[in-house]
Amino acid sequence: MADAPPVARSPISPAPPVTVEHGWEISIRRSGADLRIMDCTPLAKVLVRASADGEVARTLGVPFGRAARDEHGTLVTGSGPGEWLLLASPGTAPEVIRRVEGTADGELVSVFDATHGRALMRITGVQTADLLAKVCGVDLSEGITPDGAAFRSSVAKLVTDVVRDDLVGRRSYLLHCERSSGQYLFDALIDAGDEFGIEVEGFVASEMRGVHR
Repeated sequence: MADAPPVARSPISPAPPVTVEHGWEISIRRSGADLRIMDCTPLAKVLVRASADGEVARTLGVPFGRAARDEHGTLVTGSGPGEWLLLASPGTAPEVIRRVEGTADGELVSVFDATHGRALMRITGVQTADLLAKVCGVDLSEGITPDGAAFRSSVAKLVTDVVRDDLVGRRSYLLHCERSSGQYLFDALIDAGDEFGIEVEGFVASEMRGVHR
């Protein structure tokens, strides 16, 4: 009998009930709470470093401090000068890498798959800004950090990449950190959101396309 394929696991312990989808062990818990937190670590994460004024930068089309989806549904985040984080559906990192490398046209570019080396989570709901205000000093008002804003800051005393990525009009943030800090940050956000009734919801890949039930 053939060996079963390996199962990838997030650094964040999945809330029961648990299943395996897209090759990852994930929670399939559903919540009706207004404020929810989701482990999105199974999403493909591709880091790109290239000239800020080169062909790759022009093709990606997203400046430092902003995030937007491309025609493939990939969320492109300008995470630093000449640095981008691309988030896509589980298992699609090789495809994303090929697309980026295909636009280099001889330009020096570094593209690598960071899917398993990073943790990613999403908080969604009306009170997400109130939650983050307890653990992050950044001004989260509409005028300063609107939908599509991206920044790197201390969150619960941990250096974290934060992207505001609203889902069908509902305020939502993606938070990205080193794998080793994933469980800590997840727990810290739950602790900060306890007074607002935060609940854990299992992973839903379709949320990357801006779909929210």
